[in-house]
Amino acid sequence: MEQDPDARWLARVMHIAFFLLLGASLVRFLLRHPWEDRSPWIVALSATLASLYLLGPVLGTRATPRRIAWLFTVVAVWMVLVVLAPSFAWCAVPLFYTGLRTLPPRAALVLVTLLTVFVVTAQVQLSNGGWDPNLVVAPPAVAAIATAVFVHAQRQADRQRALIDDLIRTRRELAAIERREGTLAERQRLSMEIHDTLAQGLSSQQMLLQAADRTWDSDPATARRHVRTAESIAERNLAEARRFVHDLAPADLAEGGGLEEALRTLAGRESAAFRVDGTPVPLPDRVQSALLRIAQGALANVREHAAATSAALTLTYLDDQVVLDIADDGRGFEPPSAREPGVRGHGLPAMRVRAQQLGGTLTIESTPGEGTVLSAAIPLSIPPEAGP
Repeated sequence: MEQDPDARWLARVMHIAFFLLLGASLVRFLLRHPWEDRSPWIVALSATLASLYLLGPVLGTRATPRRIAWLFTVVAVWMVLVVLAPSFAWCAVPLFYTGLRTLPPRAALVLVTLLTVFVVTAQVQLSNGGWDPNLVVAPPAVAAIATAVFVHAQRQADRQRALIDDLIRTRRELAAIERREGTLAERQRLSMEIHDTLAQGLSSQQMLLQAADRTWDSDPATARRHVRTAESIAERNLAEARRFVHDLAPADLAEGGGLEEALRTLAGRESAAFRVDGTPVPLPDRVQSALLRIAQGALANVREHAAATSAALTLTYLDDQVVLDIADDGRGFEPPSAREPGVRGHGLPAMRVRAQQLGGTLTIESTPGEGTVLSAAIPLSIPPEAGP
């Protein structure tokens, strides 16, 4: 509360009011009572009370033993002043605030009640024996209003502080959730990139080197051709790894020529046919990268699992979407949509995620023994928030 600007402002107002009331009470006493025997005591006690009150801000607002001792000292000096000169009674109003701000609620109410009794007694003395109901009713009413306003304001401040704490805690929790989600998304992106580039390349190298080892003695020329092919794949993998580290586009796209040329190069390496249907339109880099990665993953699956004699890539430009079809005449399989999800490796789920991140879909048509057609459809209008 001490750091609240409104509380500091109210405290300054109360301090000013206290010194104004103290000064006005002293002036009133000196005007109404020319110098007499008690006057030096009144002046000395007034100066003492002012000096003590100045120490309040130094001690803070928390109910520490020093702060409580200071408050009761101030109240004691004020009571002596009121007994000697009832005109000092209205200095109690700022003391109400000080007590409510310093003490626990019950102790503060006891102090306010005691101060009010002194104020009522002083007002009755100042009435010179004349009965005025306001003298008895007004001080408790003022004390009750001041106490109610302060307690209400304090409770409102406590509720606002609790609300702010809840908002800060909620914001921190949301930030932590976003960080976790971002971490998971980045892990997924990394796993897809590694699977579609380095892992597929290493798998191809392993197959080629195993083939070279089997034919090394019987057909050295073929074995050397396998080794050279494995070396070429290793070179491409190294380029992919460097671009992957720097978060660049796939190597085939980075070489220029756009998606069509990259797919044509990929199809040539995999001994697959390639064609383009429709009128090509410019595609965002992330769409080109996703379609190329899907094609790489699909052809890697054809090479490793399908036992196909032929495969074909078809890139089709429609009015509202671009579609990439990868077809083969291999052994086929039961599509994941008809089985328990997630049991067929990492490749197909990664392709589906790539398409979904761009607002597209991935469909698979396959029957055991009759080949497979994988189709990725990406809308030409990509939402701004879509993509990894």
